[in-house]
Amino acid sequence: MNKTNVTIAFAFMLLFFIINDLLQAKQLAQNETSQLTQKLGQLQQMIIKNNQTIADNEKNKQYLEQQSLQNQEQINGQLKENYCANQLVPLPISGSLYNRAKNLRQSTNTREFTH
Repeated sequence: MNKTNVTIAFAFMLLFFIINDLLQAKQLAQNETSQLTQKLGQLQQMIIKNNQTIADNEKNKQYLEQQSLQNQEQINGQLKENYCANQLVPLPISGSLYNRAKNLRQSTNTREFTH
């Protein structure tokens, strides 16, 4: 065998190993792409589910706010002619009631968590 044949044989072997390595890298990249595509699909489904939950929560919140307004109107109507309801509440008691109501509203305020 002369040097040219050895060089050509070596070049073909080197080319074979390079092509084999590239094919393996291509297969690995395709597998990773497939896994990422699957994960992306799962994330999209999770986003759809979470958006639906947010929409449902907002709808429930609006319903509860409407119910609260209706209840307040009903209470106001019932207390309109009530003697005790028309009497002034002492300042320390009204302040305490105000602060209690404020704390209750703050503890149920979910807007802070959605931003």
